[in-house]
Amino acid sequence: MHSGAIRRRLALGLAVLTASGLLAVAAPGEAQAASAYCPGRKVRTLPFSTGTVLVYKRGQYVCAVTLAKKPGVKRKMSVSVQARGNRPVVDAGKYAYHAGPVIVHAGRRCVWLKGQVGRGKFTSGWILC
Repeated sequence: MHSGAIRRRLALGLAVLTASGLLAVAAPGEAQAASAYCPGRKVRTLPFSTGTVLVYKRGQYVCAVTLAKKPGVKRKMSVSVQARGNRPVVDAGKYAYHAGPVIVHAGRRCVWLKGQVGRGKFTSGWILC
């Protein structure tokens, strides 16, 4: 192989690596992970000691997912969304990265959100009224 061909291949490889690095910086893990699960626009980020509950809204539907602050280790995780006047919809189990998504039809009603990662818990009270 000629040195010109080697240089072109190295330049192409470097360009691909640079582009992939820029995409990783442009799309942070938290936003990327949640948007893959919940439709709509993010309306709340509710942090707590061991994780974060991300809340999305699309039309009259509310979606939530709980993300672990330190992902990778399976532990008790949950997310719950309850529209006022209805029962809560819950996803709970032993997960390594996230619990949810949970989607409910809220209409114009308030919602109550709960999230848990390990021993850390979060409860919102009535919001999005």
